[in-house]
Amino acid sequence: MIQVNSVSRIFKDKKKIIQASNQISFTVEKGQVIGLLGENGAGKTTLLRMISTILEPTSGTITFDGIDIHKNPMEVKACIGVLFGSETGLYDRLTARENLLYFAKLYRLSNHEAKNRIEELATRFGMKDFLDRKVEGFSKGMRQKVMIARTLIHNPDIILLDEPTTGLDITAANMFRELIRQLKKEGKTIIFSSHIMEEVKALCESIVMIHKGEVVYNGPIEQLYKEEESEDLNYIFMSRLVRGTNA
Repeated sequence: MIQVNSVSRIFKDKKKIIQASNQISFTVEKGQVIGLLGENGAGKTTLLRMISTILEPTSGTITFDGIDIHKNPMEVKACIGVLFGSETGLYDRLTARENLLYFAKLYRLSNHEAKNRIEELATRFGMKDFLDRKVEGFSKGMRQKVMIARTLIHNPDIILLDEPTTGLDITAANMFRELIRQLKKEGKTIIFSSHIMEEVKALCESIVMIHKGEVVYNGPIEQLYKEEESEDLNYIFMSRLVRGTNA
């Protein structure tokens, strides 16, 4: 279980103070798929960075199964897989296979485990044709596939995804969505941000809407539909942002 408890994050830019997150709280049960919604600059990526232990909250706590992740970061890093859409995290002079092998070693996979895992992910994401090519010549979609494979290389229990289908063609995006469903069946806990409402509707049980660093809705999608008397998630999203309330 992931528990985000009254988490706030403040950034200082010269003399200006930016409130990126303000008293955010929600719980994610093991095996849930949670959608994180919000306009650009709402604080979604900051929140995911805090959950991944990359950033520390200014105040509040985040726990995994009762463990404070920022007091015990090394204890939880091994069970987290992270993909941020704005970062590649890949080495252009290495092949896709070499990149994945490097990250497998960081997670202390044996040579045998790493080889099998790379082959499995290459097959799953259709990367066999470019697995042994240098990353520097890859298209955005090809890079995204390798980045997703890197995120999953150590078979993490908790997966954090920031705009995961960005840059993928329709076939690859649909394949990735099916992967999310498979990971859910395996009991993985997944939090992902997306601007594609149909994607959220198809994959998520619950959503957390954020506007200007604050939660404006946290709960099951079905409950949101009942409250708004509509199943048009685009309309509901814009309406909630205008109202700026969790009521």
